[in-house]
Amino acid sequence: QVQLVESGGGLVQAGGSLRLSCAASGIIFRINAMGWYRQAPGKQRELVAIIPSLGSTNYADSVKGRFTISRDNAKNTVYLQMNSLKPEDTAVYYCNAAVIRLGDTGANDYWGQGTQVTVSS
Repeated sequence: QVQLVESGGGLVQAGGSLRLSCAASGIIFRINAMGWYRQAPGKQRELVAIIPSLGSTNYADSVKGRFTISRDNAKNTVYLQMNSLKPEDTAVYYCNAAVIRLGDTGANDYWGQGTQVTVSS
């Protein structure tokens, strides 16, 4: 089994910063894309940022220029640096990874448990 464990959420004032981390563990052969999603109360889950194993990152328009996604492949970890936070960034943030387990022929999607980010005005 593969587990994704997130950390780094919390309460911050508007204009502040937070850094989220998500570490994958298990019998992992390779991780393809890793990403962050968020879900605000009463809204659908939406993509925040995604980083492939190779290639360019992609961001939701609402976070471009404020958030930065990065990954450490040696640690199977993805990060989300969030700067200039706004109240509308308040949501539960979930990490996602497309993981190929040892012995598998393809990748499967795995999700973290979610971490709450609350931005006060």
